[in-house]
Amino acid sequence: MSIRRGILAIDEGTTGTRAAWVAADGIVGGLHYERLAVAAPRPGVVEQDAAEILRKTIDAVQHAVADARREGVAIVGMAIAAQRATAVVWDTATGQPLAPAIVWQDTRYAADLAELAPEWDARLIPQVGRPTGVRSPYLSAVRLIETDARVREAHRAGTLAFGTIDTWLLWNLVQGRPLVTTATSATSCGAYVLGEHRYETDYLDALGFPRELLPELRDDQDDFGTTDPAILGIEVPVSAALGDQHAGLVGLGALEPGDAMCVHGTGSFVDLTLGAAMPERPGLYEGALALVAWRAQQQSRFTVETFSATTGSAIDWLCDTLGWFESGRAISAAAADASARRQVQFVPAMTGVRMPVVEPRVRATLTGFDFSTTKADVAAAVLEGIAHSMAWSLEGSSESAGVDASSVLVGGGLSQSDPLLQMQADLTQVPQRRLRATDVASLRGAAFLGGAGTVWPDLAAATATLVPDAEFEPAIDRAERDDRVGAWRDRVNEEVRRVRDQNEED
Repeated sequence: MSIRRGILAIDEGTTGTRAAWVAADGIVGGLHYERLAVAAPRPGVVEQDAAEILRKTIDAVQHAVADARREGVAIVGMAIAAQRATAVVWDTATGQPLAPAIVWQDTRYAADLAELAPEWDARLIPQVGRPTGVRSPYLSAVRLIETDARVREAHRAGTLAFGTIDTWLLWNLVQGRPLVTTATSATSCGAYVLGEHRYETDYLDALGFPRELLPELRDDQDDFGTTDPAILGIEVPVSAALGDQHAGLVGLGALEPGDAMCVHGTGSFVDLTLGAAMPERPGLYEGALALVAWRAQQQSRFTVETFSATTGSAIDWLCDTLGWFESGRAISAAAADASARRQVQFVPAMTGVRMPVVEPRVRATLTGFDFSTTKADVAAAVLEGIAHSMAWSLEGSSESAGVDASSVLVGGGLSQSDPLLQMQADLTQVPQRRLRATDVASLRGAAFLGGAGTVWPDLAAATATLVPDAEFEPAIDRAERDDRVGAWRDRVNEEVRRVRDQNEED
């Protein structure tokens, strides 16, 4: 009997960590999930316990390893997908975190970064792919050194380590304790030169970040060493470490220029694959970020990423807080019975809009009611508002990249909504493709990248194991699409103007 070979994959997200094995036929097994706590003790502050992240990641891995043994799957390698731009500082002498991890959603130093923007944005946008923004792991570490006595003492003693979650996990799980990070994590931290695979050290100097704390930059597919069997129970090579969003891109098979990915979670992320070419017009939109999609064999592939922050969470609000619908599935079912009038409009801007401008003061709107409005009309408006947001994101990505989207691979919870995907096809005029088991795309993507060249001949062979589920083609013509898009975007632009005019008056 032939032995099934597989890659052990970790998907360490913000609210939970998962581990599973991915076999050569693309089957994902042994999935184990551990929930992670996220603390927001005051406005702008978002923190996690790095020790809990490590402990629960190890627990998830051990469960997956035990399942692989029961199922006769030979684990031949490990790969990691991790949340990006979350800062961890720890003492290499004790191995213990010295402060809470500062999560990528944290904005406590936004005002400090805003002061740097006039001087640095024009330089950062073409090189780094993003402006100074509202958070920086490097500035967070600087402030910890300045204000936390334990962090400051470890720095003086030469035992302070800094990194994002990929760095923290690799240091703890790999023999020899490497202090490394990869392109897809570094690109999200705001000081990585996209076309040169190096740090923007002048900007780091301006932030006051000590260069000696920088993790070594590596490719996302690389030789990171061998797992510590005393910790994980297996001794296998670690061959990939990449950001979770990027792992999803690979795991859905969006490999070629023009392939796009839309993942609906709490928010809706849209990534457009560019191949080896840099975006033509970086910085065209504040909300369109140029990133490394993945890096292997000293060659970077690039993507432009846009997102709407509160799409899935808006669905939760309608169901759990207002009680208008029992679930997202009920919204989808009701929308299928809606009239074709489309007079009700929903803008899912619970915490502001991000395309084409970033304006956090805009709030969600649900408008266009009259006595003939039904619950089904509201359901359809909610889904169409999400589809409009996704379409604007895709258009912004395409304009920034100089690459037209040829198809969109859709994942996440809302990808199961046929009405939503049909609306996305109509409003983008681009086919929408849904695969089976999209909920494990990040696990698959990490495993595919880590196993390319061993378990699979290459990435194309790995993604050939993906199984299609449904495809949605545009069902309206361009003129009708333009009318719908124009009316919805006029509403958003009106809200942006209103809040900005109000701000000037105040």
